[in-house]
Amino acid sequence: MGNKIYNGDSIELMKELEDNTIDLTVTSPPYDNLRDYNGFKFNFEEVAKQLFRVTKDGGVVVWIVSDSTIKGSESGTSFKQALYFKELGFNLHDTMIYAKQNPVPYYHNRYNPQFEYMFIFSKGKPKTFNALREPKKTKGKCGNFRYPDGTLKSANTLNKDDTKLRNNIWFYIVGTASGNKEFKHPATFPEKLAEDHILSWSNEGDIVLDPMCGSGTTCKMAKLNKRNYIGIDCSVEYCSIARERLFA
Repeated sequence: MGNKIYNGDSIELMKELEDNTIDLTVTSPPYDNLRDYNGFKFNFEEVAKQLFRVTKDGGVVVWIVSDSTIKGSESGTSFKQALYFKELGFNLHDTMIYAKQNPVPYYHNRYNPQFEYMFIFSKGKPKTFNALREPKKTKGKCGNFRYPDGTLKSANTLNKDDTKLRNNIWFYIVGTASGNKEFKHPATFPEKLAEDHILSWSNEGDIVLDPMCGSGTTCKMAKLNKRNYIGIDCSVEYCSIARERLFA
């Protein structure tokens, strides 16, 4: 099934995949019906079960999700989903934040929402972690590192490099290229976001899955970074958009 976009039910098509075959999944499910996906629904629990079955030992699932607001408060669905993944046997390896540098302003009695969760689930210990680094903002200067006994040691002695490991809050500018094909889809995430996860949790030649691939961002970035990809979406229209982007 590799290197192709498939139109159909994600659960049924994932059932055609053998056990323990997927190195990495990067996907974003419908958020509490926050978007109209041509009227399509998805069965979260069955999707999660199939993801656990097809993920290799040491494989990773990146689950990008947010909550709707119901009667002025957040639904909490994202946390419920994270706990269900843990019940299935996944480790919650990291809770990362996708922060939007240019969020759409809303007017209500809460602070303006700016982020979504990026839950990193691993089937056992992740087999791959290609750490992304970035320049230090204060070159050659760091804070203190606290040992378990409470003593402090300057972090400068631990890392004298001018770069540092990226933090788990990633910032992206969103929605600035409204003429692009991908914006015919009602909910997209930045190409760089998909690429950063693909580079972090997989190697060249690995298989990257997106069972709700929408406009094909994950598949496009997997292809560009010499990974194999499998994209699934129930919408004929979105599959068409994804194929256009992959072979443009």
